[in-house]
Parts: sequence; C-alpha cells; structure tokens
Amino acid sequence: MDLKNLSVQERLKLLVESLDGDEKTNESLSRCKDSEAMLDVLLDISSKLGLGLTTDDLTQNPPIRDWIWWKNKEALVNLGDENLRYQGDSSGKTRWDAWTISFFKFLGIWR
Repeated sequence: MDLKNLSVQERLKLLVESLDGDEKTNESLSRCKDSEAMLDVLLDISSKLGLGLTTDDLTQNPPIRDWIWWKNKEALVNLGDENLRYQGDSSGKTRWDAWTISFFKFLGIWR
C-alpha cells in the first residue's frame, strides 16, 4: 500500500505514532532552536517512512502545526502577561489532547 495515497490526517497520525517512544528523534526535536529546524527533522522522518508530507501539510494541520507554533511561542490565545490560556487549565478543559501535553512535557517545552 502506498502511504502517500492516505489522507493528510492519516499520514500525520502515522508520523506522530512513529515518534512515540523514539527517544533519539524526540531528543532531536527538543533540541531544535526553532520551528524551521523542527520541520527539517519531521520532514526527514516523513521521507524515511514514505509518508510524502510537505512543509504545508505539517504547518497547516494539527497536531504538528500546534507543536510548531509552540516551538516559536506563537500560540493563538494569549491572556494577560503573555500567559498562555492552556497553561493554567487542566488538559481536559482545553483543546489540547492529553497525549499532546504529554508529548510537550517529554520534549521539555511544557512547564
């Protein structure tokens, strides 16, 4: 089966699942200076898996889009002194899935 024939969301799901437990890649992502470096790592993984994801696919679709925004500190919702709304909320009350928050904590980009 050609993975490139799957929908973008299905290919993104496969990419995210491939990151689960991959310490080397997760460490590499956490050390990226900015979203451009993060995109390079993710595009390389996508290529190795034969997913055929593009930069636009990654930057325009969740959850990767949200990880990239977070890396750039470009959150969509800021309140007060640049405190991100979801930092004070529990994961069940926000648009972030529990696995996304766990991933952010693993990468060291969630306080």
